[in-house]
Amino acid sequence: MNILIIEDEKDIAQSVSRYLEKEGYHCEWVNNFDQAWEKINLYSYDCMIVDIMLPDGSGLDIVEKLKLLRSKSGIIIVSAKNSLEDKVKGLEIGADDYLTKPFDLSELNARVKAVIRRKSFDGQSQIIFNEIVVLTEERKVSVKGKTISLTKKEFDLLLFFISNENRVLTKESIAEHLWGDHMDIADSFDFIYAHLKNLRKKILEQGGGDYIQTIYGVGYKMHKP
Repeated sequence: MNILIIEDEKDIAQSVSRYLEKEGYHCEWVNNFDQAWEKINLYSYDCMIVDIMLPDGSGLDIVEKLKLLRSKSGIIIVSAKNSLEDKVKGLEIGADDYLTKPFDLSELNARVKAVIRRKSFDGQSQIIFNEIVVLTEERKVSVKGKTISLTKKEFDLLLFFISNENRVLTKESIAEHLWGDHMDIADSFDFIYAHLKNLRKKILEQGGGDYIQTIYGVGYKMHKP
């Protein structure tokens, strides 16, 4: 799961990033409007944490632009201004949640989880795909009642496929989802094949179906027969 932090205060951004990384997210940080807009146009994010007061613009303008693009990213606005007017405007133009600084990192984490859950799985914390059961908050997966041990990337990959059932996912989109802007350092997409191979093997070993189909020359698709 990729998180974009748009925050000009370095200490806050680093604290948020460190905390969320420990919770299993991949975080990227920008400190101004222009950098944020560049990232948004290049990559997709599961959730964005947007400060209202930026040195070269307003976080509210970013939210408005995202909605014009019909972005599927969750959006949490944060601001030092405990202003009802800012909160109402932010929610009206399309933000999913609002936090006033200073905030507790555990509360931010809970809000991020809730926003992603609402966006991707209609608010469910338990996702069932035939015999596969995913507990999103605990980051646990079972097949036919037996827990399987997945790496962070394998777990994120499985969720990405389930949330995009019957859609063809290109290798580029998978790489972007798993690595964000660090995907550019990869010389090939062999690492995607390796993660897919391991994920399939672990599901099949517990009697699960092989639902991830290879669409030659394009990418992959998760499909129920």
